[in-house]
Amino acid sequence: MTVSQESEPSDYRGAVAAIMARGVEWDIDPTLDRIRDLVDVLGEPHRAYPVIHIAGTNGKSSTARLIEALLRERGLRTGMFTSPELTTLRERIAIDGEPLSEERFTETFRDVLPYVQLIDGKHPERLSFFEVLTAMAYAAFADAPVDVAVVEAGMGGAWDATNVADGAVAVITPIGLDHTRYLGDTLEAIAGEKAGIIKPQAVAVLAQQPLEAAEVLLRRVVEVGAAAAREGIEYGVLRRDVAVGGQQLSLKGLHGTYDEIFLPLFGEHQASNAATALAAVEAFASGAPTGGEAGLEAATRIAPGDSYLGGEEGQLDPALVRSGFAKSASPGRLEVARTGPTVLLDSAHNPAGMAATVATITESFGFTRLAGVLAVAADKDVAGILDQLEPVLAELVVTRNSSPRSMPPEELAELAEGVFGPERVHLAPRLDDAIDRAIGLAEETGEYRGAGVLITGSVVTAGDARTLLRVAEGG
Repeated sequence: MTVSQESEPSDYRGAVAAIMARGVEWDIDPTLDRIRDLVDVLGEPHRAYPVIHIAGTNGKSSTARLIEALLRERGLRTGMFTSPELTTLRERIAIDGEPLSEERFTETFRDVLPYVQLIDGKHPERLSFFEVLTAMAYAAFADAPVDVAVVEAGMGGAWDATNVADGAVAVITPIGLDHTRYLGDTLEAIAGEKAGIIKPQAVAVLAQQPLEAAEVLLRRVVEVGAAAAREGIEYGVLRRDVAVGGQQLSLKGLHGTYDEIFLPLFGEHQASNAATALAAVEAFASGAPTGGEAGLEAATRIAPGDSYLGGEEGQLDPALVRSGFAKSASPGRLEVARTGPTVLLDSAHNPAGMAATVATITESFGFTRLAGVLAVAADKDVAGILDQLEPVLAELVVTRNSSPRSMPPEELAELAEGVFGPERVHLAPRLDDAIDRAIGLAEETGEYRGAGVLITGSVVTAGDARTLLRVAEGG
């Protein structure tokens, strides 16, 4: 293959266009050969710092943000790689909680581009969009330099480009049926892919899982000689109370109990994410090894192939835990974008995620009339998503988002009418018109204080709505 001759971009827009032209991350080729070759010629930047690696179906980005907030509160310089973005590509790569600037993002791409072109010439297929972004993140973190990187897998785990790194801590958030075309159509198959981020001598922090998934994950822990910390056994939520602007928590960590924690996020699932984030940071702070060939440290607390053994001496400063969580945010995850009426933005894109969203709305918001806006990818379980939404929405406006994968509104309307009935479904070809229509529908009864709008179905939908409603970056 001839080495690529793509030109060096002059600005951020050009860098984004060049990266996007390489193809999206769901065009999966199950090999790590290209990304391994790339990070090798870059000098293995992913080995310049310890990594906390996160995979799962739902809650990955929220958990990553919560982990990063706790690490930064402890005075560590952090790198964070998440996906997909809400509004701008540079959001995916953050240092100390801030996305790379347009200038720094462009510089990073320029720095790696000659090596990317070199590796392009060695393989039948060019490096993909996601592989290039992954290499950029690892390089930016090494250049900063960061003390620790929090890295979210893009899809799956075993064959995900991020998996060239060996996580000191491997976090698996709840697993459900999603991306079945690529990862398999059973929980066992999907869990097998996600389990690939669990490396020898690491600590695997496992959120509550369906039994079929849990068995696969624990088998992987034993096979590679990792240690398991399981939600509901080694750590978990002890108490949860709804509070103004979020919830008040008491959490059982791996090394102690943490009370009077205010979390400015809504829902039982976010409380679970917070407990998982806390356990991950405790494991990391207590001397979790760097994974791979690293020697087993803190041997009295980490038993390979067994459960994580706690102890009070590894407890984090409760005041830092409280302040770290109090400062946390998860944009696009039941985010209040405006009031009067309340407009919520949410990224739920599969039935399990939507079930959590619906449960949280029922618990935390006193809506007397809620209208919905839905734009969703055509390859999702749309019928399952609609089934979850129907009990809480008075009316539904179907539309499309800016993604080429978005289901045509006419097809979505037909599916929605089968669940909601024709009289409760409205079609708007454009998202801005759909939002205006839903606000009008929500306020139709004149109950101004109890009216609400939920905009959901995709990270792209939430991001597009964020832009239209002019929500500031970072919330």
